[in-house]
Amino acid sequence: MTAAVPDFELRLAQNDDDLRAAQALRYEVFVRELGSDGPLVDHEKGLECDEYDPFYDHLILFDRARGREQAVGVYRLIRDDQMALEHGGPGRFYSEDEYDLAALKSSGRKLLELGRSCLHPDYRGGAAMLHLWTGLAQYVVEHEVEILFGVASFHGTDIDELKAPLSLLYHRHLAPSALRVRAQPEVYQPMDLIDENKINRPEAMAAVPALIKAYLRLGGYVGDGAFVDHAFNTTDICLIMDTKQMSAKHKAIYTSEKTGPKA
Repeated sequence: MTAAVPDFELRLAQNDDDLRAAQALRYEVFVRELGSDGPLVDHEKGLECDEYDPFYDHLILFDRARGREQAVGVYRLIRDDQMALEHGGPGRFYSEDEYDLAALKSSGRKLLELGRSCLHPDYRGGAAMLHLWTGLAQYVVEHEVEILFGVASFHGTDIDELKAPLSLLYHRHLAPSALRVRAQPEVYQPMDLIDENKINRPEAMAAVPALIKAYLRLGGYVGDGAFVDHAFNTTDICLIMDTKQMSAKHKAIYTSEKTGPKA
């Protein structure tokens, strides 16, 4: 249970202990809760790890009322200017295994990939997500990011169960052609599975995960095609958000005067 008054601290990981705290929360959510796995997951230590972790910034929310060492929210971030192998980067974005990002990479605009976002179950639906988003907003402003993107997931791999929400996203929230990434040909799963006029829109939207709906409310789009990730027990879509297209109300989030994490 959360403390009556959480004592939040939000910052970028500064050392290996911070990274392990983020990986421990990811293990609790992605492995224990959602049934995911991967070749570098450390089941003995309870850490959800992969080969990209050393290259990314890890935005971590701690509740000091519960213990400094325990993370309650995380985001994994990397900018396009951190990518190049000659600059010590991984040479590619994590989501390039699933999506052809040529439309974004050739846009000439500053990119930020978001991933591995999760909250401890005790902190969902409360202030924790707002704290994470405020920190993300400050990061976006400080680095003059123009396009945010990353994979987001539905739990499960049964496409028949997900055809209504996937179709709704395709018909109502497909990215404009200039920003429309597409699932890699070898893994491409069509999202246009039901005619738009046959979709029960309230039921379909109710089946969309809360995080995806939050990005849509901010003016986000989805790419073309889903990716069924059997190892992670998820069905992924690619979300894209152009900060220039956000409404004035939503853009206020990205100009908050609150203190955010420093790179």
